[in-house]
Amino acid sequence: MLSVLIIVARIHLISVVLRLASEYRLVRISLDLATKGGTKQNVVLDRHATTAGIAMALLSSGTLVVRGAHLASDIRRHGMDRKEKHSPGVLSHLRVIEIGSSDASSYCARLFADFGADVQKIEPPEGDRIRRTAPLTVKGESAWFAFLNFNKSSTIIDPAEAGAITRLTALIEDCDVLIDGRDVDSAYCPPIDVAAIRDRHSGLIHVEASWFGRAGPYADFAATDSTVRALAGLVKLVGPAEGPPSHAPDFQTGVLAGLWGFIAAASSVIARMRGGQGRGWSLNIFESSIALSEYLIFEASAHGDVVRRIGINRFWPVFPAGIYETKKGWLGVTAFTPAQWRAFCDMLDLSELGDNPDLLLGKDRLQDIEKIEQQFVPRLKTRTAQQWFTEGRKRKIPIVPVPQMSDLCQDTERKERGAIVPVLLNEEEGLTAGSMLRLTLTPPRRGGTVPVPGEQQDIANVQRRLPSPSATCVDAGRPPLDGVRVIDFSMGWAGPLCTRILADLGADVIKIEAIQYPDWWRGVDRRPAFIEDKMYERAPCFCIMNRNKRGITLDLTRPRGLALVKRLLAKADIVVDNYSVDVLPKLGLGCDVLRALNPRLVKLSMSAFGSDSIYRDCRAYGSTLEQGSGLPTVVGKSDMPPAMSHVAFGDAIGGLNGCAAILIALICAHDAGQGQLIDLAQVECMLPFAAPWLTVHSTDHMPPKRYGNRHPQFVPHGCFRCAGEDNWLIVAATDNDMWQRLAILIGRRDWAMDASLNSSEARRSVEDDIENAIEAWTSTRDADQAMFELQSVRVASGVARHPIDLLQDPHLRSRAFLQQVERPFIGAHLQPSMPIREGVGPYTIRAAAPTLGQHNSEILTGLLKLSDSDVAELAREGIIGTTVLCEGR
Repeated sequence: MLSVLIIVARIHLISVVLRLASEYRLVRISLDLATKGGTKQNVVLDRHATTAGIAMALLSSGTLVVRGAHLASDIRRHGMDRKEKHSPGVLSHLRVIEIGSSDASSYCARLFADFGADVQKIEPPEGDRIRRTAPLTVKGESAWFAFLNFNKSSTIIDPAEAGAITRLTALIEDCDVLIDGRDVDSAYCPPIDVAAIRDRHSGLIHVEASWFGRAGPYADFAATDSTVRALAGLVKLVGPAEGPPSHAPDFQTGVLAGLWGFIAAASSVIARMRGGQGRGWSLNIFESSIALSEYLIFEASAHGDVVRRIGINRFWPVFPAGIYETKKGWLGVTAFTPAQWRAFCDMLDLSELGDNPDLLLGKDRLQDIEKIEQQFVPRLKTRTAQQWFTEGRKRKIPIVPVPQMSDLCQDTERKERGAIVPVLLNEEEGLTAGSMLRLTLTPPRRGGTVPVPGEQQDIANVQRRLPSPSATCVDAGRPPLDGVRVIDFSMGWAGPLCTRILADLGADVIKIEAIQYPDWWRGVDRRPAFIEDKMYERAPCFCIMNRNKRGITLDLTRPRGLALVKRLLAKADIVVDNYSVDVLPKLGLGCDVLRALNPRLVKLSMSAFGSDSIYRDCRAYGSTLEQGSGLPTVVGKSDMPPAMSHVAFGDAIGGLNGCAAILIALICAHDAGQGQLIDLAQVECMLPFAAPWLTVHSTDHMPPKRYGNRHPQFVPHGCFRCAGEDNWLIVAATDNDMWQRLAILIGRRDWAMDASLNSSEARRSVEDDIENAIEAWTSTRDADQAMFELQSVRVASGVARHPIDLLQDPHLRSRAFLQQVERPFIGAHLQPSMPIREGVGPYTIRAAAPTLGQHNSEILTGLLKLSDSDVAELAREGIIGTTVLCEGR
């Protein structure tokens, strides 16, 4: 990666050389010095060279020629032009302090750094413990720490030093946002009084992360990423039918909760820009993970015992929705609708299978998995994954090749889009996942440097700050997005979750459907009986994702319907869609049209691969996004196929990222008076979960090691059978003290006293014996009993809950996480709260999901000032309505 820069300068231009070195992140600078005598001397300086150092080299030279520079990244290859990389970001007016140590708080703060905020990470002299988290690069750098922290600055504060509290307090009083992970790990942070600081600094936004919150039965639990996911219902339905359940490696809860924390903080910034006060948020990591399981919670409550673990890469209620071997490579397949199933069968010359009326829906096909797979699996092995992908695209089937880490490292398109970016880890070059929030007018930074302890980044100096809270602004009790209007074209899970969060935070969200094309999460069945019984109003998943919204039907294929939606768009702040990229332009609602209607409009496009991708026309579901992310290749054991972790992992992740991106764009629109397009590729939103292995592979080029339910650092770590049928418990010993407490509890005091087992590396040699002893203990106990016994001696553990169990979870009930809501057709039902709170209780759910066209008259007469006769005419013409049309009408 050599890039030639030629600079001819006098000594007085030394500062120019240094500035270029800093801006282009030069690692080494090779200087050819022409002396007065005409001879040449070569001097090599590292990136920490000072002006004085260069001046010494130039004492006898009047001319300097810089002929080569080893870059931390190839600027041309990665599209990192100088202007994009170094102009102040849209959040460069914000100062953020990060204290404590948790994955969630670190990722939350990184999202600010991605857009130019000055993020100061407070560390003890020995550095954040995450710096030592596996997997490690060739030179021993933590790939996970790199992902979480590039472009931040590091400030070392020794709590033992005099004045440590005063120094940290002063930093916080001068910041806009405080991201606080101390409840997870204090990281030796000096004991500051945040409440007193907020009394003096009323504009401070404070986000405080914890595993389970301050109150409730789990509040004092020792936890790990895997024990929290188990409790959140994300483990029990995954893996072999006979057990044990399997789960992905660490890092998932940190990404999920980090996004939620950023949403809380960024929405508060928007409220602050209107003159509001700062806000204090609690962020519950356990509840954040339920964003992935809430769909299954309520589907299971509706369908009962059929929702169970059915095998590797098999998930209720969709089949096929898994990963299959081909002639070369692995292929992710999802056939959800009847049309997709028929197209998949036709592609494989299995038309008789596709035409079988008994196999029309996924839930029907689940009854004959083995028989059906025996027919199509051998045929998939006759062609390569890439060949099937090409053929599937023509037939509009959601299929995708499953990439290895080597494929991701060579993925030119994702590098050009900024989804994979270069990072410098203490002189070691690598790749990691960049920002997925692809704002087109104010893009995120692409790559950067991971700070060594105490290192400061070169941050653009921006003088403007958030306005001081206004004495006349009355926002007490008002949600942060009160007054924001959203036009929601989205369907399914990802888009509706994004807009649901905006609605929960106070935005007026108007959901657009049509009686000809309702949200497909109401059901894909168009047979007369389904329509006549209005079963499309009874779908639990639709009701969960669309609360707090108003609903209207408009046929956008007809001129009057299109004209009305344009009038709504002219009055909106945000428009969201998760269609394929060509749908809205074909309807006459392309970006140019939207910009002309409303220059301040923020447009979020949530396609699967991005509007400029060569795969822009590909169909995809949440399962497709996981299959295409690379994550399945690090899940499970080495003798297993790449393994999925969820029926639709990518949906919730896309929704959270979409919401975060919108909030940044709203900040920009408020500041600059200009809207923009957000080109969110949902498959890219899954890359953070694979980021550590991507980084390591970019440095060592070796395939990642797969640990199954074991762990690269914690021994023991696994999923253990308990008494009863299909009951399981995840147990982990995160340090030597916890290991000794565990050994004593299960009756192996000899192990606790054995000094030769005082490290995870030493215990690895007897890991089988340790696991057998733990299971001998757990198998005689109820899973909850075993968990509470382990937690009583501070051993990390979590029951592998079935999603339906969360409806009765004692911790969630104690925190009033599940709220009861009334809705026509289904009556009283439970709804999950947001995992972010400003007070003791959750945000109140204001309204149930709308029935089809419920607010037609309210919106058309109230907002658009149509007459009642106009509304009646629209109904007669079928432009609006409240009943879905049957198939063929």
